[in-house]
Amino acid sequence: MRRRIALQKRFRTKSLRRVSCLATALGVRTRPRVAFTPRLAYYVGINELRSMNANEIRSLQAPVKAQYRERPETALVTLHAEGRIGENITCKIETGKARVEAGLHPATGGDGQSACSADMLLEALVGCAGVTLSAVATALNMALRGATIRAEGDLDFRGTLGVSKDVPVGFKEIRLNFDLDTDASEEQLATLIRLTERYCVVYQTLSHPPNISVLHHVISR
Repeated sequence: MRRRIALQKRFRTKSLRRVSCLATALGVRTRPRVAFTPRLAYYVGINELRSMNANEIRSLQAPVKAQYRERPETALVTLHAEGRIGENITCKIETGKARVEAGLHPATGGDGQSACSADMLLEALVGCAGVTLSAVATALNMALRGATIRAEGDLDFRGTLGVSKDVPVGFKEIRLNFDLDTDASEEQLATLIRLTERYCVVYQTLSHPPNISVLHHVISR
């Protein structure tokens, strides 16, 4: 019997105020589900998740897993994000796929023409969770006809605008939702979500924030 199951993962972002900007380089197209303030929402839909079977994904990852076991130091990779400030209070970010121009959110006086860094944070979470969900489902031989991943974040803009010192800068809470079109059992779904959470880089980074070092250099012309 065909059914659609909605699962939600909610976590508070007590330490997210330490994250100022996270640009996504995942290449997953997302679009806003709802445009409103102070809650931001993004989602991505996944169809035909089983385009690659379990054996193929194991074969694809086996060489790198073997390399990491033999030479653990090669598993540590430093990812980079770079941007240049532009006109009208924007910052152009090179993602490796396309140039993204980040600017002010309409709630902070922006015109809505540029991408918002807070939106990109949610996009990164949705994209990473979607890719991880797909990979885990494939590895488990779990049949998913489709899936929609949504992220919603509550953000009080008084904090970033300096209107109130009592309001923190950053998301107060983020909710990650999975709408799954599947016949999998509750036990299988629990395993799927648990492993998706465990191996999703962005989810784990937000749940357990790393130390962030801030440096600056003066460029002489």
